[in-house]
Amino acid sequence: MKIQFMSLGSGSSGNCYYLGTEQYSILIDAGIGIRSIKKILKEKDLPLERIKAVFITHDHADHIKAVGHLGEKHGIPIYATRIIHEGIRRSYCVTEKLSEAHIRYIEKETPLTFEDFRITCFEVPHDGSDNVGYSITIDGKNLAFLTDIGHITSTAADYIARANYLILEANYDETMLMMGPYPQHLKARIASPNGHLSNREMAEFISEHFPEKLEYLFLCHLSKDNNHPELAYKTVEIALQQRNIAAGKDVQVIPLKRTLPSDIYEF
Repeated sequence: MKIQFMSLGSGSSGNCYYLGTEQYSILIDAGIGIRSIKKILKEKDLPLERIKAVFITHDHADHIKAVGHLGEKHGIPIYATRIIHEGIRRSYCVTEKLSEAHIRYIEKETPLTFEDFRITCFEVPHDGSDNVGYSITIDGKNLAFLTDIGHITSTAADYIARANYLILEANYDETMLMMGPYPQHLKARIASPNGHLSNREMAEFISEHFPEKLEYLFLCHLSKDNNHPELAYKTVEIALQQRNIAAGKDVQVIPLKRTLPSDIYEF
């Protein structure tokens, strides 16, 4: 079975990831504008009608902006925990509120089967109302999505260890954040255990706990002001080298673009 993955956007301006087969697909988060979603899908020759569900990681605006339109205008069910759905209902950025017909509740650590996908959400530390990552198995291949995470917990580590394809946050460079223009309270929030993951933290964890079957590592949610794709890549590359793992050979390391779609990757 051929599996397609694409990032439509990855960063504080909006997050949205496409995962599917030639017959159907899902989105992980829908935090970019609906016009952008439609435009990108059309340019990539991916019919919107192929999307059968949206799975939400948490209720921050840059992850949920388009869920009302996708649910109410296109009849696509929106899957999230009950607390995340409550946050979506309260959110100022979701102008079209979801009706019960398009709301689906999921429970952490309780797998569900969706077409050929086996999907499990799990707790991650962040500062939304509720926060999850996703582990998705399709035709024996596993993808793990951890897009906003303050630190790697034992639960997160367990799901990372299973991944063939890993989408993991590399939000900021610590020196850039410390020396940058953000106010101190925002710097503290980003660097907190319930904030975001730095390049160094992510790279050290992956190099020390390298998943046995990992083929692709996608670096996601890079900060506009406190990171650069080249810097995130180099931080990972050096950490892996110290463990005799070659980026580009033993594993493909790909920083995802903040406001532009990625290539379509086929697994």
